[in-house]
Amino acid sequence: MLVVSIIEMSLAYRIIPRLDIKGPNLVKGVHLEGLRVLGKPEYFAKYYYEQGADELFYQDVVASLYGRNSLHEIISKTAKAIFIPLTVGGGIRTIDDIKNALRSGADKVSINTSAIENPDLIKKASNVFGKSTIVVAIEAIKQPDGHYLAFTDNGRNYTGIEVTKWAKNAEELGAGEIVLTSVDREGTGSGFDSELIKRVTEVVSIPVVVHGGAGRLEHLAQIFNNITEISGVSIASILHYDYIKKYKDLDGYESEGNIDFLRSSKSMSHIHSTNLVNIKKHLISRNINCRMVHDN
Repeated sequence: MLVVSIIEMSLAYRIIPRLDIKGPNLVKGVHLEGLRVLGKPEYFAKYYYEQGADELFYQDVVASLYGRNSLHEIISKTAKAIFIPLTVGGGIRTIDDIKNALRSGADKVSINTSAIENPDLIKKASNVFGKSTIVVAIEAIKQPDGHYLAFTDNGRNYTGIEVTKWAKNAEELGAGEIVLTSVDREGTGSGFDSELIKRVTEVVSIPVVVHGGAGRLEHLAQIFNNITEISGVSIASILHYDYIKKYKDLDGYESEGNIDFLRSSKSMSHIHSTNLVNIKKHLISRNINCRMVHDN
């Protein structure tokens, strides 16, 4: 039986596995590119739920190419078996798209391209579904002059919009949360971009979840200690590679993912993978508050 231990839950930092989806598969790349198939997302999601994930973040990474989100079936199955908040992003462009995602079982929706192209969607969606349902995703790339600009479509499409201005605007329009991705750091395992995160948390009061760069336990402790204003972290490689190491030798796994990649230690050498239990134990040992799940 799983028992949840909560210390000042309202102040607890959230640890949120991110699952990038292409078709039926979980994928992962570097700088949001060079995507490799890792396996079936439902297996990873169940494992993370059992390990104490606070939420799950699903991103359809090819949705912008096709103008639609294809995660409804995956989310519907997940919501029947996993009882933590689910956020869905990718290809969500209209009020009806949001409604369909929520009906599928999502608790929140994440919008990026559609919000930049039509900022009024944030306001309309917030009014219809409530502020806490609407997450604005910001993909940031640092420019030679030191400014950070927002990009869309997995960091491929230039917008010319300065990140802090866009974050403030999104909050004013009704966003309930920001998921801030450093495209420069994403998948590299080189640590979070503290400068980017500080700039954004200084100008908004809504929760900010940060993504991109976590490669070892110490990176997580450092970002929570250095920038206490963040609400949580969304992490992928550090968790996915741990799962792969644990299960890649099971019979049949070769049919689930890119087995040459999975068996290559070189591909994972920059990531010191670990699991959610170890992450939370490490954070608690550093007096960083998070929700701990343990066996009774």
